Amino acid sequence: MRGILLESEPMSRHTSWRAGGVAQRCYRPADLDDFREFLAALPQGEPVEVIGLGSNLLVRDGGIRGTVILLHKALDGVFEEEGLIHAQAGVACAKVARFSAGRGWRGAEFFAGIPGTVGGALAMNAGCYGGETWKIVEKVETVDRAGNLRVRTPEEFSVGYRSVKMPEKEWFVSAWFRLLRGEGGMEEIRTMLKKRIAAQPLELPNAGSVFRNPQGDHAARLIESCGLKGKRLGGAMVSQKHANFIVNVEEASASDIERLIEEVRNTVRKETGVELEREVRIIGEAA
Repeated sequence: MRGILLESEPMSRHTSWRAGGVAQRCYRPADLDDFREFLAALPQGEPVEVIGLGSNLLVRDGGIRGTVILLHKALDGVFEEEGLIHAQAGVACAKVARFSAGRGWRGAEFFAGIPGTVGGALAMNAGCYGGETWKIVEKVETVDRAGNLRVRTPEEFSVGYRSVKMPEKEWFVSAWFRLLRGEGGMEEIRTMLKKRIAAQPLELPNAGSVFRNPQGDHAARLIESCGLKGKRLGGAMVSQKHANFIVNVEEASASDIERLIEEVRNTVRKETGVELEREVRIIGEAA
């Protein structure tokens, strides 16, 4: 074991909402080989969660039984290989955007607006500003519970809007992206970031968009139409700046956030008839 093992680690340190309970164990591997060896050495019945920046994640106040593997600052390499951009799962999406544009590639600029890692983007088919992760994927590499690596093609996955179905007990460790040659990528990234800063409450802890956009509509519009901007439960509040964001305004508990998510969903269903689907993942046990 060459990585860092943390016992009874508060997950509020590893999620962008800055809330949540304690994980029994957290492990940050030294590199891919260390990740594989660590997985293979764990008891077969040990629950495992793999996370990146925790930017699309809520951990309940009761915490997580088992082991959480932290890939950010572990699998953080990005390379240019044979006309493809190869990025490991722990690399921040924004870094991939800048790396690609800086080398004269176009098509990954939208990654600058995704506040997570490549692994998370692959797992949920993250997208924004007209771009979507799996539209540029050439192939991916995964690791299973026994530490075995596999290279898979997009055809092996069921990919939908903000959803990807993959084999159980298998995690993404890297991806190869096919992009187009072209200039102007850095300028487009700067324009996107200005829009993001103007439209989103980045000054407060949040997890990005809470709900998926219904077909032909926007979750933010529906939430705002129900008068829910500024709605607060405990330390959690529906953002005044963007209605599809819930922000931590005053030491919110995970319970505060989850209850507010459900209240928003119930209100929108009651007043509009639309059932909003949650985009953020919720894991762990209730307190």
